[in-house]
Amino acid sequence: MTPADTPTPTEADTAPDAKTFAELGLGDAMLKALKDVGYETPSAIQAATIPPLLAGRDVVGLAQTGTGKTAAFALPILSRLDLSQKNPQALVLAPTRELALQVCEAFEKYAAHLHGVHVLPVYGGQAYGVQLSALRRGVHIVVGTPGRIMDHLEKGTLDLSELKYLVLDEADEMLKMGFAEDVETILADTPDDKQVALFSATMPPQIRRISKKYLHDPEEITVKNKTTTSANTTQRYLVVSYPQKVDALTRILEVENFEGMIVFVRTKNETETLAEKLRARGYSAAAISGDVAQAQRERTVNQLKSGKLDILVATDVAARGLDVERISHVVNYDIPIDTESYVHRIGRTGRAGRSGAAISFVTPRERRLLTAIERATRQPLTEMQLPTFADVNVTRLARFDDAITEALGQADRIAAFRDIIGHYVEHHDVPESDVAAALAVVAQGETPLLLAPEKPQRRTERAEWGDRPERTDRPERADRTERRARPNAGPMSTYRIEVGKRHKVEPRQIVGAIANEGGLSREDFGHIKILPEFSLVDLPASLPDDVLDRLKGTRISGKLIEIRPDRGGAPRQDDRDDRPARKPRHDPAR
Repeated sequence: MTPADTPTPTEADTAPDAKTFAELGLGDAMLKALKDVGYETPSAIQAATIPPLLAGRDVVGLAQTGTGKTAAFALPILSRLDLSQKNPQALVLAPTRELALQVCEAFEKYAAHLHGVHVLPVYGGQAYGVQLSALRRGVHIVVGTPGRIMDHLEKGTLDLSELKYLVLDEADEMLKMGFAEDVETILADTPDDKQVALFSATMPPQIRRISKKYLHDPEEITVKNKTTTSANTTQRYLVVSYPQKVDALTRILEVENFEGMIVFVRTKNETETLAEKLRARGYSAAAISGDVAQAQRERTVNQLKSGKLDILVATDVAARGLDVERISHVVNYDIPIDTESYVHRIGRTGRAGRSGAAISFVTPRERRLLTAIERATRQPLTEMQLPTFADVNVTRLARFDDAITEALGQADRIAAFRDIIGHYVEHHDVPESDVAAALAVVAQGETPLLLAPEKPQRRTERAEWGDRPERTDRPERADRTERRARPNAGPMSTYRIEVGKRHKVEPRQIVGAIANEGGLSREDFGHIKILPEFSLVDLPASLPDDVLDRLKGTRISGKLIEIRPDRGGAPRQDDRDDRPARKPRHDPAR
């Protein structure tokens, strides 16, 4: 490597105040898209990265998830696409299918004013047919996980001969998951004159080596993370599945003492849907999104300020610049996919020295986003529990008591009603306490004052497959060849995979590949035994057939694992390494 190839370090604490997206050299189509999504000024990584990428330089960006790096590489790529070319011009490698889908969504959002841009997500778990059809029609940008990209390259279904741009997103995570060999193979098999952008939260020696080997004179940009959330705002999160969100929000509204609240959702369609559900439950709620006319938006905001409205359901775009002192709570009904949006959202409360509260709903698959937010803001979020029926009833009784106390303070009105009640008691021979209870029934209407106790629900043996916890917290390995069985495990079965010691695999690679392709979590892995020619892995006995079918096409270190139930029984603490290795059974139909 020549001195000219040494990365040029650049430190970006924050984007310079004078910088705008237009000053970075972006065209009108990109600027319109950024305006649509409500981005006003570039983040630190965007301000430092976009100009060199537009100029054609390779870039190494050291930045955490949530700093806005997706826009930092997506905007320059979109600005330089040749829409007449059908073969892929840009390839983005991501460690997980969730991140790949998020990157695809971002590309589509930024390409809103570019007609005819085709972006394709390529990841394990999705049928090959969908991907093959799209590739035959022609795509400009491919975003995928290394394993599935390798599959397409080996099958000859993905042509990268005309590739101009390659991005390694969260490169350190890809290496931790055992994708190093796949990544280097892809880098080596793509055109030498391509432009490469590598983004990583850390710079371990292996990343540094890849940078020196495959990047040409890269500019190295480091973004320092700072705490950007208000100290006056308490930040909590609730782990909840998507179908439970409305009920969870309703219970929180019951027990939280709030003045005004903004509930953030991802899409404009969801704003009105959720607002309508809240109104049906008796709350004064309204929706605003980017499609709402300015006059209507102003009326809604004024109602919120005056107290005629208590809950505003909004998208990020609609809430930009919103400053209402009554906002005591912000609820992230849909957690944002980047920390910059999170900071903007919770900045709507805890203003001007007032205290505020932020509550984020996190589905099990979104734990990775929660971790990124905590890392970037350097502030931990406190987990909260869903309020129980008893919690709700305590709050309802306290409010009922407060209403009675407030009414007793109105002496003139009380005196008038006292005579009426006395007349009723005298003529109907009913105790005053019974009359008071009857009046409470009249005032309450058909809605019961207290919630009925919850019926105990039998817990299913396993969670739904679509809502598994993120596998970010992967199991620790006991040693290089074996991982011991999990405690308190449910029913497990042993599966054989056709990679072993001679393929130089480790437990973390097996866990990373199988979890990524099959959508599994750390709790789903039991005993792992790596033998010379193959490995044995304990997985849930209830593994669905479609998951097993997806896993059959998984590769580790470039080799198909050919997973299938093991008929020889699972090894435990006995030394199974000494037995003769069984030859892989091949299905003639393969």
